[in-house]
Amino acid sequence: MRSVESNRSQSCREEFNLDKRCGQLEYRYITHWIYRWRNPKCNGRLPPGSMGLPLLGENLQFFTSYNSFGIPPFIEKRMQRYGPLFKTSLLGQRVVISTDPEFNHYILQQEGKLVELWYMDSFMELIGQQVSSNTVHRHVKSIVMNDFGVESLKGTTILDVEQMVRQTLLSWSRMETIEVRMATQNMAFELGAKKLISYDSTKSAFLVQARKSVIKMLRDMLKERRASSISKKSSDDFLDHVIQEMEKEGTFFTEEASVQLIFALIFATFETTSMALILAIKFLTDNPAVLNELTEEHEAILRRRRNMDSAITWEKYRSMTFTLMVIHEVLRLANIVTGIFRRALKDIQINGYTIPAGWTIMVCPFTLHLNPSKYGDPLAFNPWRWKGLAQNTSKNFIAFGGGKRSCVGAEYSKVVMAVFLHSLVTKHRWRIVEGGEIVRTPSLSFPNGFHIRVLEK
Repeated sequence: MRSVESNRSQSCREEFNLDKRCGQLEYRYITHWIYRWRNPKCNGRLPPGSMGLPLLGENLQFFTSYNSFGIPPFIEKRMQRYGPLFKTSLLGQRVVISTDPEFNHYILQQEGKLVELWYMDSFMELIGQQVSSNTVHRHVKSIVMNDFGVESLKGTTILDVEQMVRQTLLSWSRMETIEVRMATQNMAFELGAKKLISYDSTKSAFLVQARKSVIKMLRDMLKERRASSISKKSSDDFLDHVIQEMEKEGTFFTEEASVQLIFALIFATFETTSMALILAIKFLTDNPAVLNELTEEHEAILRRRRNMDSAITWEKYRSMTFTLMVIHEVLRLANIVTGIFRRALKDIQINGYTIPAGWTIMVCPFTLHLNPSKYGDPLAFNPWRWKGLAQNTSKNFIAFGGGKRSCVGAEYSKVVMAVFLHSLVTKHRWRIVEGGEIVRTPSLSFPNGFHIRVLEK
């Protein structure tokens, strides 16, 4: 009996010791894992900063909301603590955020050498990891330029934009109020979708569909266009150009990748442009002196016309000097693009620090556009500051990206804004009804909407 009890006691002690050793191993593993998370491997010295909590990183702090056009508190606090270069972890990525103008300019010039364009992993999976992001961007840029480049703008595009803008503003003037965010989104979407897929708003309510429904609609449209003889006879829009690429031997433009690309471009053409338009209205409303000078410039353009209703030409657009200054100032304060991302191809040395290969580098436009040493009183809306500066701002103004990857639709966006402002200030007036307060997270939103009343002059 005693022998049995002794064996049981010994067995219990062994189980306890085993559990204790397992617990110790688990504790050591977890402790080591946390240490490795906080101190990633590096062949050198990492920039200062914090990787935040394991797995979660610093996402909560980064996406904390604030209600000004200033530098995000997340960025500003770390600049004060760590300097212009610091490490963090965002959305599962190891990231170095740069607020240094010189390094930002340098890194944006190193495409294909030290860094590569960072695409979302989901899109790269669609086209195959064997295809480099440089190859993707080169092909996409080539076909986008056919529809959104300067030559296209000089032709029918600027006329199409003016016609759509006039119709839109006239419809707004017949409503009691409009919610500017949704209204500008609809207009910008129709403009972009018409160029990309020959979209006709009178035949389908495309914008209000959920994402999955839009993807399905695009997929059906692509299949129908490929099967028809139309695409083989002409290249009327971006979709036709994509179909031509799909037919080439060895292409990475699979059906699914093409659909996702078109969806992304449709989103890009209306999301950024519409936000710039709504902010232009807000800033002009809050700054009567700017509105007066802008109106005078456009009324002078009307006075120089033989026919008051004649269309805007490329030459007239290029003569809108103050308008382009207003557009630059809107984009500077808006910071619609909250970060420009690159992925390090190899270890990068900077000021005694090492950015390891594979890490993501986030160039921060906020700190460039709101730098008081470059833009006096940076939070003030002051278009006159751009007089004589527009041609020499590559290091301090990156609203459309920088280096080889500058946005190919930059001129298109400015044309849309200029034509919209021309029609708005010469043919209409407006007043705020309610809303207009902003919140950043750090992307920009209007939680209470922005409602205005538009009237014909």
